[in-house]
Amino acid sequence: MLLPKVRLKMIVGYARVSARDQDFAGQVADLEAGGCVKIYREKISGAKTDRPELGKLMRRLEEGDTVIVCRLDRLARSTRDLLNLLDQIEWRAQLVAHAGDELRLVLARQR
Repeated sequence: MLLPKVRLKMIVGYARVSARDQDFAGQVADLEAGGCVKIYREKISGAKTDRPELGKLMRRLEEGDTVIVCRLDRLARSTRDLLNLLDQIEWRAQLVAHAGDELRLVLARQR
């Protein structure tokens, strides 16, 4: 008897630095401590609209997944940018603030 494939909900992180001489160490440590099983890393200005690793993260998200960023400015430059990101993937996000600047986006399908 074959059992149906069940995908477990994932906790993924996104780390971004703007300058080539900056490193991810602090962000990655915080994301690992937050339980991330996959961390997407990117060295690119937040002003850039084409961020390949963020694009990968967005395409791989499924209902119930959690995205963790250390600081909101690592994910989006403004509230409008954040809303545009969420609109692109047609999900509704529940924002839950945690200790420090960590932010969790719990994604659920729009109805």
